[in-house]
Amino acid sequence: MQATVYRYDPGTGSGSVLTDSGDVLPFTARALEHSGLRHLRPGQRLTATREGDEIVALALGTIGTAPRPQP
Repeated sequence: MQATVYRYDPGTGSGSVLTDSGDVLPFTARALEHSGLRHLRPGQRLTATREGDEIVALALGTIGTAPRPQP
């Protein structure tokens, strides 16, 4: 699912994300460690994997692009 970093505590490596469906879900330092990411910032877009009411994995979000118009 796509989500936005809502809160992030660099001291603990945990925080929460706001999903595109409007849910605020917590993640632990373990989810961040598995992502390979070192830092997050509020407002950053991510892809999140959810188990129950918790995020268990994070990855950088991707932005789709339209094809370039041909001249």
